[in-house]
Amino acid sequence: MAFRGTFDHSLDAKNRLTVPSRHRAALADGVILAQGLSPCATIWTPSAFEAYTASALEGWPALSPEAEKLNRFFSAYSLDTELDAAGRVMFPPWLMQYAGLGKEVVISGMGNRLEVWDRTTWTQQNESLPSDVREITSKLSHAR
Repeated sequence: MAFRGTFDHSLDAKNRLTVPSRHRAALADGVILAQGLSPCATIWTPSAFEAYTASALEGWPALSPEAEKLNRFFSAYSLDTELDAAGRVMFPPWLMQYAGLGKEVVISGMGNRLEVWDRTTWTQQNESLPSDVREITSKLSHAR
C-alpha cells in the first residue's frame, strides 16, 4: 500500500497520534518510528523501513565509515512499536524534540512511509514546494 494524502491532526496529552483509518491496516504488523532526513518524524511498516535502509547502504563497503554512520543513524534513531487498540502511536520525547512536534501536526503520505510534521514547520517547508518541483522536473527533462 502506498501512503498518500495530507491530514491535519492533533497529538493528545500523552503525545499519541491517531493514525488515519485508511492507513491502519498497512501498519497492523508493526510500526517503525524514526527520524526523517527533514525535520519530521516518520512512520514505516517494518518491511518498508528494512528495504529503505538496505537501499541506502547498498554500494557502501560494510566496514566503511559511511556505512557505519548510516547504520548508526538508522538504528539509533528508530523505534519498533505498534498501534494501540484505538489506532494510535506514541512518540517518544527524543523524536518529539528532533521533529519539533507540538500539539498540532500534519501527516503527509510519502509513498513508502508517513511523515509527521509540526503544522507550522510543514507550512513553512511547503511554501516553495510547487516551484521546487517545477525546477526539479525541468532538470529531468534536460537530462534525457
